[in-house]
Amino acid sequence: MTEMLPLNNAHLPVRLRLEDYLRLDDAGAFADYRKTELIDGEIFFMNAQHRPHAVIKSRLHVLLAAALAAQGKGWEAIVEGSIAIPPQNSPEPDIVVTSEPDGKGLIPLDSVKLIVEVSDATLAFDMKRKLPMYARNGIPEYWIVDVEAGVIHQLWAPQGEAYSERHETAFGQPIAATTIPGLEVETAKL
Repeated sequence: MTEMLPLNNAHLPVRLRLEDYLRLDDAGAFADYRKTELIDGEIFFMNAQHRPHAVIKSRLHVLLAAALAAQGKGWEAIVEGSIAIPPQNSPEPDIVVTSEPDGKGLIPLDSVKLIVEVSDATLAFDMKRKLPMYARNGIPEYWIVDVEAGVIHQLWAPQGEAYSERHETAFGQPIAATTIPGLEVETAKL
């Protein structure tokens, strides 16, 4: 028997599932956009990266990669790796720290320990759209590098759609991860 759904009087968006997004991507549907990401079922085109964003991302990646390598625990910092967050998310953060850098497909959610977004022109999006999605899906720690203000917003202890703990570190001061013991990076060269 076919279930009758209530009459809908409003236009509602159709949100893509992760597998739909990946099928469309494999078919080349987003080829003209260069890079996209799926956030809460919506596809977002990613803008070109200007030098302040690209330089800070590159420098922070080098610092994180070196600090993680020195620990020798198998964690690795990946630049612009897409994460599988079913059912409706596939973000591509600027840097993701994962315990599973090798393999095929997207980075598995349960391997992610830290996400870093460098925000030059995207601060509102990273704070209002990505932050709740990362918290809701249990990303242990999230850093938002605010290029304009010269600070790193460090968030951890996800609860619902927010993080219960936060700290700001000014460029030039060291920042220590709260979820990866002993991981600290200097930010003087950012």
